[in-house]
Amino acid sequence: MTKDKGIVLLSGGLDSLVSLDIASKVIDVKLAIIFDYGQKPYREEKEASIKIAKYYGIQHKIIKLPYLKEFSNSALVGNNKSKLDNLKSVWIPNRNGLFLNIAASICESLKYNTIIFGANKQEAADFPDNTIEFVNLANEFFKYSTIRNVKVVAPCLQFDKIQIINYAIDSSLPIGLIKSCYNTKTNTKKRHCGECLSCKFLYDAILKSKKPELVKEIF
Repeated sequence: MTKDKGIVLLSGGLDSLVSLDIASKVIDVKLAIIFDYGQKPYREEKEASIKIAKYYGIQHKIIKLPYLKEFSNSALVGNNKSKLDNLKSVWIPNRNGLFLNIAASICESLKYNTIIFGANKQEAADFPDNTIEFVNLANEFFKYSTIRNVKVVAPCLQFDKIQIINYAIDSSLPIGLIKSCYNTKTNTKKRHCGECLSCKFLYDAILKSKKPELVKEIF
């Protein structure tokens, strides 16, 4: 049976890595894309994304969205000096909606069928654009905005962070390549700051995982 062809939204973080690995077993993943929207850790995210795509033998593409930084009040992209440790400070309205719409356009143009998206159960509690409802509504929308009926799949949608990191451990995934931090590593040798919201999720999950000693490798 011929596999559907697809693209993956590959931010370089743990969720997108595991989502790619799970999806690649049933989908012919042809392209990985990362968005440059002015996020502070962009250079590190790009580096991680490129390395992960290379590991899986997938073509990699950078999509630039400079206007998001111009209009956003988020501390993740702008001059807002708030700490990156809560939803309010890192929230960018409709970011994932925008990413999925661009990905759907690329899918249709390349005659692919599927977008792989790293939404997960734990972050859905804080981010409404990580929920099952969001993914379902995106799929409904694409029935009308794409001729090929492009679909969004989110393999980690029912997983919390502990389940995601345990999958990565059990599958011997290249966890050392990931960048799951909202801060840049400027003026520090740390790959992950350990203080932002994303790091807090990851740190807690690793400590409760099958290999808590990974904390020393990642942080």
